[in-house]
Amino acid sequence: MLKARVVTALVLVAVLSGLLFAAPADWVFVAFALIAAVAAWEWAGLMRIDRAGRYFFAATLLALCWMAHVREADVFPVLWGAAAVFWVFLAPLWLARKWTLFSNDMLGYLLGALLIVSTWAALVDLYRRGTWILLAVMATVWVADIAAYFCGRAWGVRKLAPSISPGKTWEGALGGAVGVLVWGFAIGPVAGLWGMLSMAQIALVALGLLLFAALSVVGDLFESLLKRQAGLKDSSAVLPGHGGVLDRIDSLTSTLPILAFILHVR
Repeated sequence: MLKARVVTALVLVAVLSGLLFAAPADWVFVAFALIAAVAAWEWAGLMRIDRAGRYFFAATLLALCWMAHVREADVFPVLWGAAAVFWVFLAPLWLARKWTLFSNDMLGYLLGALLIVSTWAALVDLYRRGTWILLAVMATVWVADIAAYFCGRAWGVRKLAPSISPGKTWEGALGGAVGVLVWGFAIGPVAGLWGMLSMAQIALVALGLLLFAALSVVGDLFESLLKRQAGLKDSSAVLPGHGGVLDRIDSLTSTLPILAFILHVR
């Protein structure tokens, strides 16, 4: 299992690096859309939709990505804003009430389309701002996940959400937050940021990093709840050792659209 996980991770890193640094921009956007389509296929599976419905939803997501791309100046900000409202206000309530997508296909399809297409749009926008910017943002989410995992294993005692994800602890969440702060303040000097920011602005950046870490946990827990309600351990088995695409991008769906929205309105 560990070997498959490591091999898959190395392959994914190699493919992602080659794509971002060597492929034409249009190819990158299409690749992001294909990833979104696979995520949509998995999302429909969490809704317990039959095979035909899953493929239909995946194809629909591809079409929605194209339509959003055609009118992106108008559509992208709306998608990011709507996703931000969901993750900041509705997702915590969803987790507390343990609402379900079952028996309400329309809600499930609409919510899945919003969360997945808004993430695709955020990937496109951040990539245009700079490949290293996109990688730095994605790495921030990965650092939060990795730090939370190891700190939770080493010191985790108090369960964060035992009825949703028994393995997550408050100590792990705190470790993820600290890891994000360390990462942020490590890459700040490399990017030449600190010389341009006042102390008040640096404090604001630190607060933003903590909120970023908190949002990544919300995204992780939200997908864990959907999987538990569907009776599944992973969203799919397309990535050996890792589960599905949704398992790998759950924290990205709750962070990237909000960051893209902030960058848009600032």
